[in-house]
Amino acid sequence: MARLIGIDYGKKRTGLAWSDPLQIIATGIGSFDSEKIEEKIRELCSRESVEAFVLGYPTRMDGSDSHVTQDVKEFAKWLQKTFPDIQVHLQDERFTSKEAKEALILGGASRKKRRDKHLVNQISATLILQEFMNQCI
Repeated sequence: MARLIGIDYGKKRTGLAWSDPLQIIATGIGSFDSEKIEEKIRELCSRESVEAFVLGYPTRMDGSDSHVTQDVKEFAKWLQKTFPDIQVHLQDERFTSKEAKEALILGGASRKKRRDKHLVNQISATLILQEFMNQCI
């Protein structure tokens, strides 16, 4: 089987995660400046077989668009155009940043580490992808 790539897209930083080839466990890859994320995704797709992208879809509690939703839609269009043979799934990402911070607290991370937005984005991408895979079981 091919991998899935989880994406927590943001205006400044984008977190990435991917599944193992059996699509059971999500593992964080890192968080990258959003200006360079297209290059990083091309690199990952050139060295690994990728079945689908799972892109965190930001909405407000009432389901309306957030201030980042349009940027995510544009990024989804870029993924579909650039990788026409790879599916793009939108996954509700409400609470993932909060869950990522809670995971850091439970893991005993220092306050400094918990404030590291790159780490929070990476963990958020992992949570988005893992939740998607859990729904598919």
